[in-house]
Amino acid sequence: MKVVIIGGGPAGMMAAIAAAESGNKVILIEKMNSLGRKLLISGKGRCNITSSLDMDEFIKNIPGNGKFLYSSFQNFTNQDIIELLKKQGLETKVERGNRVFPVTDKSVDVLKCFTKKLKELDVKIMLNTQVKEILVHDEESKSIKGVKIESGEEILADKVIIATGGKSYPLTGSTGDGYKFAQELGHTITTIRPSLVPLECFEKDICKNMQGLSLKNVKIKIQDEEKNKLIYEDFGEMLFTHFGVSGPTILSSSAHLVRYKNIEELLKSKNIKLHIDLKPALTEEKLDERILRDFEKEKNKQFKNSLDKLLPQKMISIVINLSEINPEKKINEITKQERAKLVKLLKNFELHISRFRTIDEAIVTSGGINIKEINPKTMESKIVKGLYFAGEVIDVDAYTGGFNLQIAYSTGYTAGKEI
Repeated sequence: MKVVIIGGGPAGMMAAIAAAESGNKVILIEKMNSLGRKLLISGKGRCNITSSLDMDEFIKNIPGNGKFLYSSFQNFTNQDIIELLKKQGLETKVERGNRVFPVTDKSVDVLKCFTKKLKELDVKIMLNTQVKEILVHDEESKSIKGVKIESGEEILADKVIIATGGKSYPLTGSTGDGYKFAQELGHTITTIRPSLVPLECFEKDICKNMQGLSLKNVKIKIQDEEKNKLIYEDFGEMLFTHFGVSGPTILSSSAHLVRYKNIEELLKSKNIKLHIDLKPALTEEKLDERILRDFEKEKNKQFKNSLDKLLPQKMISIVINLSEINPEKKINEITKQERAKLVKLLKNFELHISRFRTIDEAIVTSGGINIKEINPKTMESKIVKGLYFAGEVIDVDAYTGGFNLQIAYSTGYTAGKEI
């Protein structure tokens, strides 16, 4: 059987490997000048390969149609990708938050394993090649005939796998081509939105003054103030930027926010609030005791010079300003009420979310080819016989932590393998 795969990212490469291992003649078509460009920038260039969590836990980390992936995850697990890389000579390690990385800390080494395997399996790779159309035999039977590339050449195939990615990081080649192909063949595309994306805040000046500050081990809550409803909470790392907030906990929160009812209206009306607990390990009472101890040692200092041990440098002036305590005031003159206000501020530092950053800055795309039109056991289209889908082009997306890459491997493997 002849298999054509459109898209040379992790989903496409894995589909090519699985299809070739099944004894098929495989052609992998990539419009950029190299494979795996998005893989190279994943995990800040280190490649967060997958998560070490048990596969049963994966679906809990996929707010975007996780249950659809049950069969794919059984077909190809996190242990399978680790084993594939190991056989190609690359060892892995597990870091904080169950994140799996190559021991070399270089995403290029992960890509080398894929390309080496593709070469071993004699997969034909066509780079700098743009697919213009997917060909079907006739409108009646709606079965795959092949693809037409930019030069006008038709490449015949028994099976075509669309693994073109979403619309995030367009410079890597993810420009939404797969949606267009699928739509032309009768598929429905759900609303395309950014997910795992930084968030802008109304309090831009506050955030800008703390730009570059990374907070570790903080607790965040995102609340719908209008309904007094908790949308998302998390513990871990976040980052202040010139426009608002980012970092792992914030990116994961965006995957929930993007699905929240009437989110655009709520954002505009300043109803989505971010609460940051800067000292989650301490109760208000214990934090007050800690501040009292610090103040005791520095009672002759001015308030503005007394918070070095409690807060990062970039945050001190902001907290002083928000506390409304006179910065020139001597420590021993601060009242119990003022101290209580400081404690509340540290336990509940508030910002209002104004909007999502654009899809160009998103790690993944929310939305895509409607899962109701895809067979979850095989990734085959229910509309066109011989047409398959893999990876981010499907309407599935997850939190940060290696889950999105595992979706790519598992759906790619399922689409490529003869099951």
